[in-house]
Amino acid sequence: MSDGRGVRGVKSASRTVALLELLAARGEEPSRLDQLAEDLGVPRSSMYQLLRTLVDCGWVRTDATGSLYGIGIRALLTGTSYLDGDRRIRAVRPYLDEASDALGETIHLARLDGGDVVYLATRESHEYLRTISRVGRRVPAHAGALGKALLAERPDGELPLPDDPLTALTENTHTTRAALLADLAGVRERGYSVDRQETVPGIAGFGFALRYDAPATDAISCSVPVARLTPDHEARIVAVMREIRAKIEAHLPRAPGAPDWR
Repeated sequence: MSDGRGVRGVKSASRTVALLELLAARGEEPSRLDQLAEDLGVPRSSMYQLLRTLVDCGWVRTDATGSLYGIGIRALLTGTSYLDGDRRIRAVRPYLDEASDALGETIHLARLDGGDVVYLATRESHEYLRTISRVGRRVPAHAGALGKALLAERPDGELPLPDDPLTALTENTHTTRAALLADLAGVRERGYSVDRQETVPGIAGFGFALRYDAPATDAISCSVPVARLTPDHEARIVAVMREIRAKIEAHLPRAPGAPDWR
């Protein structure tokens, strides 16, 4: 096992990272030793030693019986450090507040990570009927407004997509590359993406890539229940989010060579 520079990876480090990512992905669902060993292809004795080490360090937690395992509080501290230490996240937060105040809907900031987008910041809707998201959530990039806004910044031949069929989160999610590429062509023409119940049933989203990188890695979006989405409200969401994007890009100038789709 080696990276692109020919440097050999450290097996124990790779195994530790894989374990932490697996526990994090399972969230509130606890895992048993045998299950973890099987899922990662690790001998049971080696997995037990690794788990006990991570429990002692606070990266993994266990129950009173010592038979169930979950992600530990040290992971939260590291994640918080990532968010607090990123100057772009800090710079964008006030504009998320501005969009939230103007629209009263849920506003997100997310970043492309391989074939997924990861939520970095969220401002919840002021309404009783609202979308629910959380920082750290991962969503396949092809399945929502944030991801499609970022995929559209890349040539079709360079998209980080798995083979067909693409994962379906709802009955409206694109499950073929051809359908997704047709949608991305519309995103490039409009300058923003639209998610009509492709990620969550009953929720629409509008995504806007932030072009301070080329190609863009960050995007903002507005999510709204379809029950509240009138044509006038949709037009206002698009207008406000365009303005917010322009303010962010003025504060964090666009990278040279980035497209200027509007």
